[in-house]
Amino acid sequence: MTALAAAVWAALATVRDPELDEPITNLEFVSSCTVSGDGVAAVRLRLPTFFCAPNFAWLMVADAHDAVAAVPGVTRADIALDDHFVSATINEGVAARAGFVASFAGEAQAELDELRAVFLRKAALAGQDRIARPLVDAGATPEQLAGARLGDLPPSADLDRLRRRRAEVGLPHGPDAPLLLHPDGGPVTAEQVPLHLRRARLTRVGIEANGHTCRDLLAVRYPEEVASS
Repeated sequence: MTALAAAVWAALATVRDPELDEPITNLEFVSSCTVSGDGVAAVRLRLPTFFCAPNFAWLMVADAHDAVAAVPGVTRADIALDDHFVSATINEGVAARAGFVASFAGEAQAELDELRAVFLRKAALAGQDRIARPLVDAGATPEQLAGARLGDLPPSADLDRLRRRRAEVGLPHGPDAPLLLHPDGGPVTAEQVPLHLRRARLTRVGIEANGHTCRDLLAVRYPEEVASS
């Protein structure tokens, strides 16, 4: 792999499935990625089913285009989704930078910023469970959890991930930010901790279960390609 091809792959690794909150590279949604000698990056994407939600698909294709096009040395980003019932519409719309509403004229009523924000808030809520669960298992009380600040917690990949998701959606994410926050950014009181953590746990389990389902469906749809990757 050339340095430019490696940079393109690293850019794709920043693109996430909005619902699953995982990189499309980890999910094996990238079926091929090549870079020509003159800097044209050609990326083919695939999804677990023919009928995956068009709005989710659009976000991944559009994000992949933006990420790859921003790589220094890339002269053109050629991003295409294969084997999807509206892949032609998505591919043409993203390539033309037309926007979701214009590409799905008469069907879509709004761009997808709010949808993205909804899933970022869910990811931020699920991230609270990842951090708080070990503390609960170690005996932390609701009062201690309600008073915990991000800066008090030991460094970890999960903590970094939680901070990034909060930053993306505009929630407090600095060292003085509470570990537990409501979706609107309000702090969680000690009395609210048990119910809040149950919601966070259910959100996390739902996201992870959907991720397992998508991986299984992808492996069934593309058995030889996924098995050999």
